[in-house]
Order: sequence, then structure tokens, then C-alpha cells
Amino acid sequence: MRIFLSLLVSAGLLCASGELSGRRAPGFSLPDMQARQHDLQDYRGKIVLLDIIQTGCPHCQRLADVLERVYSKYNGKVMVLTLAIPRDTQATVAHFIEEHKVTSPVLFDCGQVAASYLKVTPQKPSVDVPHLFVIDGQGMIRDDFAYGFDSKTIFEGEGLDVVIDKLLTAPHR
Repeated sequence: MRIFLSLLVSAGLLCASGELSGRRAPGFSLPDMQARQHDLQDYRGKIVLLDIIQTGCPHCQRLADVLERVYSKYNGKVMVLTLAIPRDTQATVAHFIEEHKVTSPVLFDCGQVAASYLKVTPQKPSVDVPHLFVIDGQGMIRDDFAYGFDSKTIFEGEGLDVVIDKLLTAPHR
């Protein structure tokens, strides 16, 4: 029964796109811990997993472990970029990187890039983390996931593999 439910959730993920999907990914160039700039345009042709986090968030920490596994598994085909948003500092990010053995770039965002991805407005001013965006090789947001019951396999299991495999096997447009 548990396997059936897992398959059912995975099938649902394949059909559903988040409400922030289906648009061109906003461009950005942000610094990492070593002050190297990372421009989204530099990753054209690869699937980019853009993760918006705060390092103290337990779901963000669990997702970091999943993203490290995915980054290693799809070596060269998938890029993981993590955006640490305010209240995070160099010290909290350094601790997060060390604790979770993060090898992909963790970028510092003052909040503007996250706001553009999450469509923050004065009427909708809150930012919920973690939030994961799946960007295809042409720079389009193909899916996005906020943490919740229906997306738990993305954040804690192997549901993200299903999403990536679908993109990798899809014919290029």
C-alpha cells in the first residue's frame, strides 16, 4: 500500500505544475561564499534546480541532502543553485555547507531574486521556504514546489528524480 501511495504521488507530480511555473526564469547574478558571481545564463543547456532557503529551516536542511544526492547522480546534466535569503549570514551559510556537505553553490540573495521568483507583492508579502524551482535548459520554469504533504517526496524522497528524468527524456523544443 505504501508503494502504491508513493507511485500515486509521483504520478501526480508529473502532471502538476506549481503556480509559479510556465514562465521564463528571471535572470540573476549573485555571489557565493568566495564572492564568485553565478549568473543563471551560464547554466543554459542544463536543468537548474533553484532552491530558496533559510539555513535554520529543518525542511531546507533535509532538501539540501536530497539535492546533494541529485547533483551527484545527474553529474553534468543538472546544476543546483541554492539561494540563502536574509537572516542568513556568511557564518550560518558556512555552517550549513559544512554540516550538509554541500558541494553546489550557495548564493547570497538580499531578497530581490527570491521575490521575483516567488512573485512577492505588497498584497502577498510573505516568503515560505523551502521553495524549489525546476528550470529547463532553455531557461523556462517547468515546475516549482513548496514544501507540503503533496510534495513531500520531492523534499524528502526520490520524487525529484522522476521530475528530472521526465525533463531529460523530453524532446527538445
